[in-house]
Amino acid sequence: MNDFILSMICLIATLLIYFLNKRLYRRWHKLLLMPLVMTPMLLVTLLIITHISWQNYIGESRWLLWLLGPATLAFAVPVYENMAIIRRHWMSLTAGVITATTVAVFSSVWLARLLTLPEEIQRSLAVRSITTPFALAAAKQLGGQPDLVALFVVITGVFGMAIGDILFLRLSVKQGLAKGAGLGAASHGAGTAKAYELGQQEGVVSSLVMMLSGVVTVIIAPAIGHLMWATL
Repeated sequence: MNDFILSMICLIATLLIYFLNKRLYRRWHKLLLMPLVMTPMLLVTLLIITHISWQNYIGESRWLLWLLGPATLAFAVPVYENMAIIRRHWMSLTAGVITATTVAVFSSVWLARLLTLPEEIQRSLAVRSITTPFALAAAKQLGGQPDLVALFVVITGVFGMAIGDILFLRLSVKQGLAKGAGLGAASHGAGTAKAYELGQQEGVVSSLVMMLSGVVTVIIAPAIGHLMWATL
């Protein structure tokens, strides 16, 4: 079969599985039915069964990765529409973003070093808590491997999205502002999607924190990374 035709079939299959998965998740809100969980599992299984190479799969599906950028920027729309919330809590949000960014980078690398993981994995893990477009940009400056970065970002997002409610319950976190900030800082896009399920305020705050965390990480991650690899 022609490589172009095979790539187009893979693209159509990806879109079809994703939209069917979304319909299932709307009806049954189960962890395993989340599009970020089930769709990749089904696609990987399909590629293994059909022996389709990664190169053939990604050929015409590459533009889906490009859409991550516009999709992330789209979160700015509800933020703009709810600027009153931002003005009211700007100091708390600023402190939270800086703290979350620093802790995410340092804790990820520290844990990776504790487990004696290869340096390439350490550098890729450093930016796991921000959304993919920002993570890939920061990883280039840190020397991370793009494919590993994307994998770690997805795992982090899904994990945070899955256990967020449990943590909030255990820690007695009840304020929507705190829930949104936590999900946005720790679980980026996946967490923001979960935040919007909780409420408008949670979603707006999560969107803002996610974008600010990404920007801050891209700016300071190289300096933090240089400091850590020079001292640890």
